[in-house]
Amino acid sequence: MNLEVSKITFRYQKKEPAVLEAFSAVFEKGETVAVLGPNGTGKTTLGKLIMGILQPQEGSIFLEGEDMKSWSLAERGRKIGYVMQNPARQIFSTTVREEIAYGLEAAGMEQETIREKSREYLELMELSGYEEAFPFHLSCGEKQRLVLASVLAMEPDYLLLDEPTSSLDQKRRRQLGDCLERVRNARGCGIILISHDMEFVRKHACRRIFLGGRNPGVGESGGDEYV
Repeated sequence: MNLEVSKITFRYQKKEPAVLEAFSAVFEKGETVAVLGPNGTGKTTLGKLIMGILQPQEGSIFLEGEDMKSWSLAERGRKIGYVMQNPARQIFSTTVREEIAYGLEAAGMEQETIREKSREYLELMELSGYEEAFPFHLSCGEKQRLVLASVLAMEPDYLLLDEPTSSLDQKRRRQLGDCLERVRNARGCGIILISHDMEFVRKHACRRIFLGGRNPGVGESGGDEYV
């Protein structure tokens, strides 16, 4: 099972140069792939294209061989969990319990299933005991883990994280890396990391895709791809 980006081209304005041009990549379940590159090379744009927030002018994105062009944002969200650079923008509820239950209730799940999934993923993200906490009183790392728990409770095939370590200190980076390793091992998710954090990527990514060509300051490995 894979997520395939096939020859997509995207520009924000008709007469502007393309941010991404004829870009292709394949993301497999069970692997963590980092997408790297300087500012302006299209990393965040690629994430928004995968999620359907933006639409390419050319090319297609396939999941399990099916073109996702006609998929709604909700349909994509059930298959691909998206964690924004600022996780607070994805939090809407007044308690941790309500936040993780929100998507499950919207999907029409029964209350017993919601309770079981909430318990399971709060435990996985080390948030047990925070059920009645006000989400906006959590630390940045805890907010991020809450959004991850909410996304994972929907049991997507893929996780897409945009600059997940940008506001985390070294301790929180380690905790996030451990969380992602647990998720990949427990669920077999494909994980896509959009990142500038080479230390984090070296430790946790199976493969790296560089946008904007080779960077002579970056050590190469056999799985690196340059676009």
